[in-house]
Formats: sequence, C-alpha cells, structure tokens
Amino acid sequence: MRADGTKTDPWTLATAPGSSTYTMYRDPDSDPPALVCQVGSTTLKYQLRAVEDLHAWLIEQGDWVQLGTADENKPAADGTVEAWGRDPANPVGGWYGLRKGYRGRFGMYLPPLLEALGLAELTHDKRNNSVRGVG
Repeated sequence: MRADGTKTDPWTLATAPGSSTYTMYRDPDSDPPALVCQVGSTTLKYQLRAVEDLHAWLIEQGDWVQLGTADENKPAADGTVEAWGRDPANPVGGWYGLRKGYRGRFGMYLPPLLEALGLAELTHDKRNNSVRGVG
C-alpha cells in the first residue's frame, strides 16, 4: 500500500466484494485516537486501537471468521467480526465505533484495512465474506 494513512494521504480501500471504495486515515490526535472512514459523503469513526485489537482477536480465533456487517441499529450475527466490534467483552467494553448512529459496519470497513496492512486474509466473494488473521 502506497498511502501513509494520514488525512492528506489516506488509504483507498474496497469492501470485501469489491463493490464499493472508501478511504481511511489515522487521526492520532483525536480523543480517543481514531480511524476516520469516508464513504461517499458519510464519515464513520472507529477507535484507532481497533486495528491491533481486531488483529489479535482474529489470531486468537485461529480460523476464518464471517464479517457479518450490519448497521448500528440492526443486530449482528453471533461470532462475526461485526458482533465482536460491539461486544461488551471486547477490549474496549463495547462499540469501537465512535460516531453515534454510525457505529456499525465495523465488519465491512476494518477487515479490508487489515488485509491491506498485511495483518489478515480476506475472501472476496459477492456475499458472506470471511477474514482470518495472519502474522
């Protein structure tokens, strides 16, 4: 990946099926430090530590995990990346998403970043994609 993941040089990523592109960058100066995800005119924010935490969780799982993407107001399927990203038992005690009303879609936007950073493998099917940690 050529971009450095800053606001002036964000990562350009694609969802697992390749149907949508978006950008992401680190904002280490926000409180808490954040990943800013720009999808068209919509801005989502996730805790920056989600990259390391999700990678560690995927390694711990030891196998493929379904993405299970869902909006904030919809339930996430058990055992999916989306469910883990909002689970009270995860390292932050709940939502990694920071912007109320836009805290979901963790399973859609974080795994492609981990893949681009060399921390995960991702399937790229039209539906029901999975991810597993590497490294």
